[in-house]
Amino acid sequence: MPSERKEVQVRPGTEADLGPLTDIYNHYVRETAVTFDTVSFLPEERRPWLLSHPEDGPHRLMVAQRDKSGILGYATSSPLRPKPAYATSVEVSVYLAPDAGGRGVGTLLYEALFDALAGEDLHRAYAGIALPNEPSVRLHERFGFRHIGTYAEVGRKFQRYWDVAWYERPLGPAD
Repeated sequence: MPSERKEVQVRPGTEADLGPLTDIYNHYVRETAVTFDTVSFLPEERRPWLLSHPEDGPHRLMVAQRDKSGILGYATSSPLRPKPAYATSVEVSVYLAPDAGGRGVGTLLYEALFDALAGEDLHRAYAGIALPNEPSVRLHERFGFRHIGTYAEVGRKFQRYWDVAWYERPLGPAD
């Protein structure tokens, strides 16, 4: 894994990434309960999402790519809620290409994302994890997230109800 990690570059996402990023996300829409979206997206439908993550500021999109062979995954920081008092909190997430799990790509993405956010006026990061998802729980705990509660049976997908565990991590100077 260490030599493979060296071959992976993490950079801000661009409009040129829209197709591959949409493909990765649609895998989770169609095949998993990781996201509670239930209908796949066309790239043009995802464009507003991509454009809401500029190269600077608190809402970022970081992309992992190995050489020119394709995108392995992405990490985002997005508004937690739309009301102004929530501006210093972000919701973070990682999505990996189906064959990219277990190789340290999620770790590289979060390292880059949290480094990029270090100078921003942010106080907390939150992550919601549809359960069960032990790899995601381990990733978030590795980055200092702690479990703060679980919404029981909060989403219905694939004819069943899913719990979502919420995790929190401090950001900013005390980080």
